[in-house]
Amino acid sequence: MATTTKIRPRALVRASGGRRYVAALAVDALGTGMLRPFLLLYGLTVLRLSASVTGIAMTVSAVVGLACMPAVGRWLDRGARSTVVAASMLVRVLGVALLLAAPAGHVWLFAAAALFLGIGNQAWPAAHAALVATVAHGRERDTALAAGRALRNAGMGLGALLATACLAGGAAAMHALAAVTGLAYLTAAALAWSVHLRAHPATLPAKDKAKVKVKDKAKVKDKADAPAPRMRALLAANVVYVFCLNITEIALPLVLVTQLHASPVWSAAVFVANTVLVVTLQVPVTVLMARFSRRTMLALAGVLLTASYLGFLAATSLGHGWGAPAVATVSVVCTIGEIVYAGSATALVTVLAPAHVLGRALARFQLSTGFGLAVSPAVITALAPHGPAALWGSLAAATLLSASAVATEKDRGAARRLRIPACAGPRSASQHPVLPGATVKP
Repeated sequence: MATTTKIRPRALVRASGGRRYVAALAVDALGTGMLRPFLLLYGLTVLRLSASVTGIAMTVSAVVGLACMPAVGRWLDRGARSTVVAASMLVRVLGVALLLAAPAGHVWLFAAAALFLGIGNQAWPAAHAALVATVAHGRERDTALAAGRALRNAGMGLGALLATACLAGGAAAMHALAAVTGLAYLTAAALAWSVHLRAHPATLPAKDKAKVKVKDKAKVKDKADAPAPRMRALLAANVVYVFCLNITEIALPLVLVTQLHASPVWSAAVFVANTVLVVTLQVPVTVLMARFSRRTMLALAGVLLTASYLGFLAATSLGHGWGAPAVATVSVVCTIGEIVYAGSATALVTVLAPAHVLGRALARFQLSTGFGLAVSPAVITALAPHGPAALWGSLAAATLLSASAVATEKDRGAARRLRIPACAGPRSASQHPVLPGATVKP
């Protein structure tokens, strides 16, 4: 087992990309929090679109935005780091510009704006993880990724509060809010680009290339371009794991209001508690997790989430009186499972992926995350009318099965998987996943 890592603020900032990059993350999160939760309201109040048209446009745009991920992965594998992060922010500036230019009733411009905002939101996680993996390694990298998530949740929460305060101003306030969000994205992109971080693409050393037979080179390339066998179960399981991110936003409000007939205050309290716990506990819990392997902790996250789903099933059986407080209490367990999942999943991908396909591996992981987030609202709302057993029982069974798949999946070395000599790039814990030749310009 690994030893616990001490948190040093300056070292953590360096591992996260430096002060300018951390500032970019904070500004970007603030802008995202100001607009993303209220994009639906913008379509309804400013553009005067119907709720169904607005929702369909947002859903289709989010799904189509996933198609950019393979290109993002290849771009990252060519060595780009801060440029891709900045691009993910700039494309959202374009989305906001289209949003501001859209006249009332114009659904296509709204859909185009949602598409560019979706592309930026989908590309950012993989680009950010690749950048952190280039400047940090080992458990320091895990902690930096956790700190980035905590910072993003805090910024988005603050942004959402600011946007909520502006809602009383009506359509004019929403229009101004979008403009401020666009400026925030532009500022964040400039800060991220100023880091000038690039990693030279990792390749086999010349002496090891000579050892690969000509007839095997095509196989090597094909295997490098394909998902690693040991990641297939992880990618499939991640689609189910990621449902936990929509539990507090969709499943619990649906259950509390429609099944338990509780006050909406309970839903708001659960959401606030979830945000506070993630912001305050993500880094400490990730540091404690360093005592165990990342795969073990990801499997444990599945067990915790399964236990929370069964807890929700039991809580809803208590009825109107005690049901709402019980659901709120069980939501803490669900949040802990979410924290463990977030602190181990991306970190595990960065360890499993060979350096020369790190970008594509992170892109595939984000593709599975985006797909899970896209289908989870439809699955949850489809299961809920059939009763608590159908909803929570199905989620518990699927999550436990995913945790079992993660726990039993075998790790195999990159050299064996690519059928090249073992000497062609052994990676110790201190070397991986930092790419050789990474450069940071002042």
